[in-house]
Amino acid sequence: MMDKKQGYSIVLAGEAGQGIQSIESILVRAFKLSGYNVFASQEYMSRVRGGINSTAIRVSSNKVYAYSDRIDVLLCLTKGSVIRLSGRIGAGTIVIGEEENIETEMLSKNTIIRLPLTKIAEEIGGKIFLNVITAGIIASLFDCEKAVLTGEITKLFKRKGEDILTKNIKAVDKGYSLGDELKKKENIDFKINKDNDVKHEILVDGAEILSLGFISGGCNFISAYPMSPSTGILTYMAKNAEKFGIAVEQAEDEISAINMAIGAFYTGAKALASTSGGGFALMEEGVSLAAMTETPLVIHLAQRPGPATGLPTRTEQADLELALYSGHGEFPRIIFAPGTLKDMFMIGQKAFYLADKYQVTVFVLTDQYIIDAYYNMKSLELDENKENFFVKTSKDYKRYKLAGDGISPRGIPGYGEGMVCADSDEHDEDGRITEDLSLRVKMVDKRLKKMELIKQDILEPELIGNKDYKTLVIGWGSTCHIIDEAISNIGTKDASFLYFKQVYPLHPKTSEYLKKAKKLIIVENNATSQFAKLIKLETGIEIENKILKYSGMPFSVEEVEQKLKEIIVK
Repeated sequence: MMDKKQGYSIVLAGEAGQGIQSIESILVRAFKLSGYNVFASQEYMSRVRGGINSTAIRVSSNKVYAYSDRIDVLLCLTKGSVIRLSGRIGAGTIVIGEEENIETEMLSKNTIIRLPLTKIAEEIGGKIFLNVITAGIIASLFDCEKAVLTGEITKLFKRKGEDILTKNIKAVDKGYSLGDELKKKENIDFKINKDNDVKHEILVDGAEILSLGFISGGCNFISAYPMSPSTGILTYMAKNAEKFGIAVEQAEDEISAINMAIGAFYTGAKALASTSGGGFALMEEGVSLAAMTETPLVIHLAQRPGPATGLPTRTEQADLELALYSGHGEFPRIIFAPGTLKDMFMIGQKAFYLADKYQVTVFVLTDQYIIDAYYNMKSLELDENKENFFVKTSKDYKRYKLAGDGISPRGIPGYGEGMVCADSDEHDEDGRITEDLSLRVKMVDKRLKKMELIKQDILEPELIGNKDYKTLVIGWGSTCHIIDEAISNIGTKDASFLYFKQVYPLHPKTSEYLKKAKKLIIVENNATSQFAKLIKLETGIEIENKILKYSGMPFSVEEVEQKLKEIIVK
């Protein structure tokens, strides 16, 4: 008898091409619609077929937002799953799978459930039905409402014809029957309290919610070349282009993509360029072009391990300095790194507002972990501020007028009587090339003046925990929920968490927060603690205690908790 009312962790492991993501998608929706809080994250190899991928699903009576190492139920759909996940398998892990897929010699203290899943699927109509049978087994074990799962299967397969739908419904029934038998035979009882309010919440992944944030911020043009893990943004925008009035361009390369986005913003669109590390390396000259022409631009940079191709399907926070120092010359920029799905939505909106307002490039940094993460949440509020900052030009219009605050009036070609001239060379107030060196100094100063105004719009870091802390843990971006849960598990009031969702420019209160602590700890998914270096550069404060990970996997709650304990008790 098991009784962990706070929740359980289910891991599905199989080859690329076996449909692990399909099972995840079906189950997380069925769990949510049954009244359970859910969180799901993926880790996968850079292969179209083969290898071993896994999806972790946490099911809980309470809100759950972070990746956990613990495995309560492991479903093995391919040989080698147990070996690959051996470091996460505990004595209480229940292992389910076909005989040939389970390395039993490694599982002396585990409950092992052997099922002839392939044979059962073939009796229904083919091996293709194995995924739905599996979903039925898991849903039954966790008392997920059968009608809910059947409804999800119906929505998914109805368009494929009556015969396919009927066989999938039969697969659901068979999965539930197997699950019910296992509960009695193995005395399995996963007790989790349900919450009817959860049924009415939204369930989204990072790519969906960030895309919706961009769209609600006014984005009506995206150009990109597909590159994991940023591709989800492009595909979501393309899928919903007609619904939201978005022009979508899959460019031939990243150089074209950023130049298209600059051109689109120049002509009055609100444009997004989306990419990952290697693709952004090609975009850097475009970043300087946007800066010189003072064209607003939003860049979504989905970080992944490098250098070069690195680990293309894994996660890391190692492109902060790439965004910070990208582009030749000196010019202002804004860098966000949302760490929650709620913040991804909010920042998606805010990015376009600030890019337009200050005529600068705004970066939104994500990574594979947060882009692919699912969880349920309450509905979000739209930012009603849809202000456009371009002006109707007059005959004597000067695009780069030496404005006192650094922000020249931005005109749109064809909107008014003036000429909207732009050039990648240094230019005069009209936008024409100049070799006047004194004017060059004035133009550089004008562009840099924007930073003073930008500082008025900086998002303050969020202090989570006791205001009277002795230990302050610093994190940015996708580590947010992981650090928060780890500190909560430790249960000390002396340690609090300072979460940065904007990493540049730093908020003026940053030094105040840091100086108040007796001990500082930073958690980063990179090898050189890039954010700690930026904090030291901006504040002069050295963060001595660093928890770093750069294996390509995200931090788990358990490992952060353990490492924090080791440092806090020193």
